[in-house]
Amino acid sequence: MAVTGLILIAFLLMHMFGNLKIFIGPEAYNHYAEFLKQDLLYPILPHGWFIWIFRLVLLVCLVLHVYCAISLWLVAANARGSKYVRTNRKEQTLSSRVMRWGGVTLLLLLVFHILMFTTNSVQIGWSGTQAPYDMFMGAFQNWWVVVIYVVFMGAVCMHVRHGFWSAFTTLGANVGPGAKVVLNVCAYFAAAALFVGFLLPPVAVLFGMVN
Repeated sequence: MAVTGLILIAFLLMHMFGNLKIFIGPEAYNHYAEFLKQDLLYPILPHGWFIWIFRLVLLVCLVLHVYCAISLWLVAANARGSKYVRTNRKEQTLSSRVMRWGGVTLLLLLVFHILMFTTNSVQIGWSGTQAPYDMFMGAFQNWWVVVIYVVFMGAVCMHVRHGFWSAFTTLGANVGPGAKVVLNVCAYFAAAALFVGFLLPPVAVLFGMVN
């Protein structure tokens, strides 16, 4: 679960970097999207192969991550014992308390995101076949889409905040008080960077800062 989680966080950081190209202009943004789908690792791989291999790896990571989450939840439930036993919740962060339900919310909103920007099954603000820049602009000129995106990224970043710390702890990096502080700072920084980086483009589009 730790390894797949860190792979997914690395993907989010790369995805955020790509989204920020919306500020450079349509040519740069569309070229980036086309490069990912067609030319990345060419000629090592034929045109268009990388994106499908990449999606398959992400899908496997996601399935394994969810499977591990369910397995660990069942183990924890069986080990909990009497329902009258209470644990000290003061040591738990809000992110850790809502980790499981946040994961479910994430999956639902991820499906909505894929239907909009990957399969184009849900078209909001555009119709037919459009360039990636036009799809982005059309979608986020609707305030309610931006609100959904804010909720989505809020769930993502709360998940990342606890997941980042938990993953490195599982892998043995939390070796003492000093390491715990460093991991917490890095976890908050990663979550905050993702939240700001992902929300800057849609908010800028909504308020007419990008046209």
